[in-house]
Amino acid sequence: MHAMASTKAHATPDAVADRIQRLGQRIRDARTRRRLRREDFAQRAGVSRSTMEAIERGEVNTGIGAYVKALWALGLDEELDLLADPGLDRDGLALELSTQTKRVRVRTKVDNDF
Repeated sequence: MHAMASTKAHATPDAVADRIQRLGQRIRDARTRRRLRREDFAQRAGVSRSTMEAIERGEVNTGIGAYVKALWALGLDEELDLLADPGLDRDGLALELSTQTKRVRVRTKVDNDF
């Protein structure tokens, strides 16, 4: 099991660190398949070479904007529209539907004057 990667304030859960590392590896694989040098790829993405190296290593502290720029430079950014899509959020949709079907009762003030 991986050790918890940490930021200054909070520890990163292993599952998150693993996903970011896999994303970095997939970005590296896509770059090498395209036979792009890391320097050229970094320039195309508008990031420094060291940032591109951090992306490919899957470093947690690298900003999401840098990852999106790398995906854009590879032409793989359109799939990002599926991330956190409200229409694909099964739990959120279920909760929304459950609250819509519940009846709301308005409390009325009891008149005790006879």
